[in-house]
Amino acid sequence: MKVAPSILACDFSCMGKEVKSVSDAGAEFIHFDVMDGHFVPNIFFAPAIIRPLKKFSNAMFDVHLMVTNPTVHVELLASSGADIITFHIESKSDTKKTIDLIKEKGKKPGIVINPKTPPEKIINYLNEVYMVVVMGVEPGFSGQQFISDTTEKVSKIKKLIKNSGHNVLIEVDGGVNAGVAKELEDAGADICVSGSFIFLSKDRKKAIDSLKFF
Repeated sequence: MKVAPSILACDFSCMGKEVKSVSDAGAEFIHFDVMDGHFVPNIFFAPAIIRPLKKFSNAMFDVHLMVTNPTVHVELLASSGADIITFHIESKSDTKKTIDLIKEKGKKPGIVINPKTPPEKIINYLNEVYMVVVMGVEPGFSGQQFISDTTEKVSKIKKLIKNSGHNVLIEVDGGVNAGVAKELEDAGADICVSGSFIFLSKDRKKAIDSLKFF
């Protein structure tokens, strides 16, 4: 299992130091959220902070759009230094056109599905994306409890990917800690996003290692 600490849970007064800390502790990805206050009630604007943070980490910068119209944000995110741009299939932007735009900007595209969205919704896009992100909580706020049905959903998506014949990563975002990470990997997850569990830990390397089962 690879790990993507979510900066939504970090100390915003020293973000560079925070990103370096989790990168040095073994994180392969850094997870950023963009929230518009409409698709989800919270607001957070990541593009302005992504570029300055690049110098603190060699990890992949994984940007999650929780916005109503993802296509509006893709160009700015791509120019800001995002490596992966994921967006919700429940958003209003045309899914295929959004994927194509992300690829056009030279970035890796991913689709995100909410807890209540059936896995079958993503079938037609498995030949187009780098990653499928399964929400383990309702999107918008950090610190929520993991929804237990997520593990079964990951297993179903893993089967869909296998049947499609394509190599697509599965990332789980929200509520992930050491208690659920192993079962998620057993179900087929490749990457877990974790915020509070890592950033509030006294030993971040130990926290990240526990998600990798060292």
